[in-house]
Amino acid sequence: MALPPHAQSYLDYLAAEKGLSDHSLQAYRRDLTLYGTYLDLEDIGSPTAADTRAVTGFAVWLRSQQTSRGTPYAKSSIARTLVAVRGLHRHLVREGLTDVDTATELTTPPPQRKLPDTLSQSQVESLLAAAEGEEPAQRRDLAMLELLYSAGLRISELIDLDVDDVDLIEMSVRCIGKGSRERIVPIGRMAAAAVDAWVLHGRAAMTPTGPWLFCNSRGGRLSRQGGHKIVKRHAVSAGLPDSVSPHTLRHSFATHLVEGGADIRVVQELLGHASVNTTQVYTHTSQARLRALYDRAHPRATIADADAMGAEAKRVTTAPREDRPA
Repeated sequence: MALPPHAQSYLDYLAAEKGLSDHSLQAYRRDLTLYGTYLDLEDIGSPTAADTRAVTGFAVWLRSQQTSRGTPYAKSSIARTLVAVRGLHRHLVREGLTDVDTATELTTPPPQRKLPDTLSQSQVESLLAAAEGEEPAQRRDLAMLELLYSAGLRISELIDLDVDDVDLIEMSVRCIGKGSRERIVPIGRMAAAAVDAWVLHGRAAMTPTGPWLFCNSRGGRLSRQGGHKIVKRHAVSAGLPDSVSPHTLRHSFATHLVEGGADIRVVQELLGHASVNTTQVYTHTSQARLRALYDRAHPRATIADADAMGAEAKRVTTAPREDRPA
């Protein structure tokens, strides 16, 4: 499968003008390659030759396809792919390659509102404890986990850090997020201490070949895949679900801040979200936890509890006086 004509020009535009990360560009490339496959099946040589019917037909075709794992594409994946196709057609008009944007009627499915997976504070403590140790790799792993939770970093932001990006005096970390947006996030004392121990007593032993903060066993910059494996390994060691990932710690960071009373706009800035709408999901997570706590703790939280208490009250009021509680 190959990109359709002019798609590479669009990807170059996204990289140069929009500052998309390599990870995002790879996702766009996969999505546009799917579009190219559809155009080939329809004997349409170029997106510039695709009319409105052909473009909207792509959405129907995509919903009938399956992933490499043999499962239907999720609504979120379909929505992202259609966004890429709409963007490509706007680019064609902008570059003067066609006069009409034939993708204007391409609508995306409503997003699935899924609450993020998070860890409780005690589970986070168990995860961090599982990584403790004095070996260089253990010091590295603990520093990574502490930063992920203390600053709510994405794994891509974490592995892109250089040593100079962490200020242990001001206790803050400077990172570059999506859209090449820079932000400075405060970190806690425990995270600062873990990073300090790694830099002073562990990093040199792994012979880093560059300025990066976290290196692999060969001294090169740690990869995204390597970071995921480290988190998962310690999660399993701590008895946590093997679905725990670096993003789970980011979600936990935000959720615990909201539960602790942090303003949603502050959490938005700390996470580097462009829109507060993205951050609002953590208020829903907090409300869901409050509901669960209420249901467990309040004696009349559920119908079954209320019925049981009502039956008990009826039994007491109808019992002989001498059997009634004082």
